[in-house]
This record gives sequence, structure tokens and C-alpha cells, in this order.
Amino acid sequence: MSHHQRSLPQLAAGDLDQDQALDAIHTADRVLIGAGAGLSAAAGYDYTDRERFHELFPALSAAGFSARYQLIGYPLPPRHMWGYWATHVNDIRLGDGPNALYQALRSAVGDREHFVMSSNVDALFTRNGFASESVYTPQGDYALYQCLEPCTRIVWDARGIIAHVLENYDPLTGQTSEDAVPSCPNCGGEVFLNVFAGSWYINDHFQPQLDSLNDWLTDTRDSGESLAIVEIGSGFNTPSVIRWPVEHIATVIPRATLIRVNRDHPGVPEPLTGRAASLGGDAGDIINRLITAVERPSA
Repeated sequence: MSHHQRSLPQLAAGDLDQDQALDAIHTADRVLIGAGAGLSAAAGYDYTDRERFHELFPALSAAGFSARYQLIGYPLPPRHMWGYWATHVNDIRLGDGPNALYQALRSAVGDREHFVMSSNVDALFTRNGFASESVYTPQGDYALYQCLEPCTRIVWDARGIIAHVLENYDPLTGQTSEDAVPSCPNCGGEVFLNVFAGSWYINDHFQPQLDSLNDWLTDTRDSGESLAIVEIGSGFNTPSVIRWPVEHIATVIPRATLIRVNRDHPGVPEPLTGRAASLGGDAGDIINRLITAVERPSA
């Protein structure tokens, strides 16, 4: 799942309508969920939310920033950088409250064989009832951090450093204290959150879930069982993480149906004509309509 470039496929509108998509989810033996940023945005974790940004980051707002997406990769000084990221991670990742949209997805899956692959790093699937061994998140996890060297392949729980940064954080200046800026427990060098943002990224600890996903997909293909692939909110920013892989999966598993939910890019490759649905519009509304009546019929 490397981020190589390729020419964009010829896209078409999936020829299954919403009722047929619902039926495919309802009757499938197995379910694969592929999730991008659009799903978390629909669930209320929107990186373009200007109101929430102004509330959390008054100093950055005064400096001319207006949304979180503008800070991704932006070279802030260390005290400002950690003040921002600690506040952001505490808001979007470390809460323990339930999320209705993710819980509805979990209820829709029920007791069927299922797997999740997600580009999101907020752990909203595992925080809302999905088992961690059945969730593959190749882009990382905000609750972990690592050495930027890296001097070791070990990653550490980020909750302690986040708490220390926030204890010393002044939202009016946007800075934490100098001694709250974290460093590598092993070599003393610079650290960052364990998310894909450069060649230093460590993803070894996600390999077991990838191996399990590949085994699960092989078993799905060999068993001849039907598979509903529900892909939500994955566009063309990083299509090689979720969007293109689920298209490939739908192509090579004979009884797979792809249901693509995407506000801006709902099209599907022409080879999937006949077993794909293109559902545009608001992801939250569409998901709720799709899953409201999804219950496995009793035996």
C-alpha cells in the first residue's frame, strides 16, 4: 500500500441503486469497511471546522490560521508545535465518549465476519466496539509516539507526554513550556506522533493486523462467501491507502460488491459495473439511511 503515483482510472457511476446497496449490505456473509477522512468528518471530527479551531486555538487563529488541515506539516517552533498537537490529539483521539455514527456501523455489521481498513489515526473504530485485531490502520495512531531518527523501532504510549504538554500549555500564547517539549526516551532526540508523515515513520506494530487482513481476504475468496465492501469518505489525497486497494479487492473476489459513499468522488472503475454502487452526498446521512434497516434475518 505504498503511496506511488498511477494514472487515475476511468470512473463511472455504479449501476446499483441505494436499495440494492442496502440489500448487498443486508445479505452479505462478510463485511469489509474501508474508511477515509470523510467518515470521521461526518462523525463530527472535521479538520475544516473553523468554529472548533477558533475555540481550541485562539493564538493560531489570531495568527491567521483557520482550520486544522492548515497545520498538517506546517513548521511551527517546538513549543508551539507541541502545544498545537497535544491540544488536537486530546480533542480528537483521547476522549472516551461514544460516537453514534461509528456505533451504528458496528451494529450494522452485527456478528458477521468483518474487517476494517482505515486511513484515520483517531482510533474511532476500536473506541466504538470494533476489535483491535480486526482493524488495520496503516497511517498510524495519534496515541503513540516515536523517535524521529529513528534510533529504535519501539513506539511509546503518547498519553503521558500529551498530558505533560497540556499541563504547561497556555492557549493565549499557543505555547507549552520548554521542559514539556518531549524527547526520545532512548536517545534524547526529537520525537513526533506515530503517524505517516515521512520516511522515519515506524509501522512494524501494524503488521499483525495487515497479515490478518490478508489471511481474512484470502479465506473470503476461497470460501466463496459474499462480501460487502463499504468504503466511506476516501478520496484522492492518499488513494493508495484505502480507495485503490478496496477497488482491487472488489475486482479479485468474485462475490464482492463495492458500496462507495463519497461526497465529492463517488465514481467507481468501469470494470466493477454490475456490482458497485456510487452514493454521493453527506456521508452521515447516507450511512444512517443505509444501516437503519440492516439487521441479519433470524435463522
